[in-house]
Amino acid sequence: MNRTSRIYVAGADTLLGAALVERLRAGGYHNLLVGVPPEEPDLTVAAQVEDFFGEARPEYVFLAAGRSGGIRLNQACPADLMLHNLLVTAHVLDCAQRHGVVKLLYLASSCGYPRDAAQPLAVESLLTGPTEPTSAAYATAKLAGWQLCDAYRRQYGARFVTAIPANAFGPHDDFSPDGSHVIPALIRKAHEAKLRDDPTLPVWGTGTPRREFLFARDLADACLFVMRHYEGPAPINLGGGAELAIAEAAHLVAGVVGYRGRLRFDATGPDGVPLKVLDSGPLWALGWRPSVDFRTGLAETYDWFLEHAAAVPPFSGGSQTRAGLRPAAKRE
Repeated sequence: MNRTSRIYVAGADTLLGAALVERLRAGGYHNLLVGVPPEEPDLTVAAQVEDFFGEARPEYVFLAAGRSGGIRLNQACPADLMLHNLLVTAHVLDCAQRHGVVKLLYLASSCGYPRDAAQPLAVESLLTGPTEPTSAAYATAKLAGWQLCDAYRRQYGARFVTAIPANAFGPHDDFSPDGSHVIPALIRKAHEAKLRDDPTLPVWGTGTPRREFLFARDLADACLFVMRHYEGPAPINLGGGAELAIAEAAHLVAGVVGYRGRLRFDATGPDGVPLKVLDSGPLWALGWRPSVDFRTGLAETYDWFLEHAAAVPPFSGGSQTRAGLRPAAKRE
């Protein structure tokens, strides 16, 4: 992949997709197929994807598209999340193979790991047990994408690589009530609680589960690194970020936002898996490391949120669209 390669970021309006576009442009990759011709297709519609690949002829593809959300959205809308991701992945991979894409990086999900797999999560444990029930449908769709990449490798020799990212956060994240993951949800709720001068801030769950958090810019850099340096058939984990309990993360978010009240953890809400940390040894062995510490990433994310807060309905109100699948926030 060089500076003149035709590069397509599928899902440029997602958290990771937006970060990828920014990092590619910063690195001098200006032949990016974003929004052409004449606009990005609806990736759930096979004919639109076919037309796009036939006209744009991308050489390198980052497949970061597909709807996702936190525990609430996974519980409320499993069929819609699963179907959306299956359609997107099937259409993009098939067109990439038939139209001669040189290399494709597919972004799977750490939700695909078995709930009771040994920690840190190594790729060898994939498919060895059931996933976390609250995200099983979404996880199954992402696992199917990995398996489809592998099938294209074996049948056609396609250079399709699967990567599994840690929990990412950063500018361009989804801060909506229905679609947000833990960090953007905490930022939004802490911000609103500060504005209302609430004495307590409710946090879903016990606060004890531990998660690995990676700033989106670091994750985008890891994707670029893997595109350049990794060719293996096995998925590769993209991690190495901060490992924190949800309670620790919540207190750090409150500090960055400036909320001074008390955090109240609601143990009636589901926690998800008790621990999720990726074994990123193979990535680190290739020479990659993250560069942004958690608090610095939080501060940058909150600054971005303050510039765009008016575009997102508050947690205290607003109606849910069909299945809660709002379009991801577009890049500015």
